[in-house]
Amino acid sequence: MEYYNYIKALHLIFVVTWFAGLFYIPRLFVYQIEAFHKPSPEKDILGKQLKLMAKRLWNIITWPSAILATVFAVWLLIIQPVWLQQPWMHVKLLFVLLLFVYHLKTHQFYKQLQRDEVTKTSNFMRLWNEGATFILFAVVFLVILKNAINWIFGVVGIVVLGVLLMLGFKIYKNIRSKNPNA
Repeated sequence: MEYYNYIKALHLIFVVTWFAGLFYIPRLFVYQIEAFHKPSPEKDILGKQLKLMAKRLWNIITWPSAILATVFAVWLLIIQPVWLQQPWMHVKLLFVLLLFVYHLKTHQFYKQLQRDEVTKTSNFMRLWNEGATFILFAVVFLVILKNAINWIFGVVGIVVLGVLLMLGFKIYKNIRSKNPNA
């Protein structure tokens, strides 16, 4: 099993690039939604460019990374099936399932915005952008700590992080309302 660490490294690389895409695409959605409400020709120029950026990010980086991270994860589980007997892995797989739900819902938003269907606000997308952050924190703490007591502290940490992110969002929103160029 000398190739085990190579498979693990590839899995981690594609997890990182998958999350990079999931972190950035909602930010592009924010800009697309804000551009949609601008007057022409600014709306048309920005809209076209932002759609192209989102298309390239989503189809060239995010989707392939999700698929490859999954392929290498399955490979790791085939090599180490004992992990499937460990409770922390069950919880991790639940979060991975949640990540796929988040990814697919983000894909739905992507498709709508590519068709110029704006159904969400830019503020909603700013909040949506934090979904991947919560999942990342949960999975990293779970994989590193690997036990139930520490997992409880991790959940408390995630809740505290959520509260801090919401406070930060409110503060940023107040700053933006006072200075729209911030």
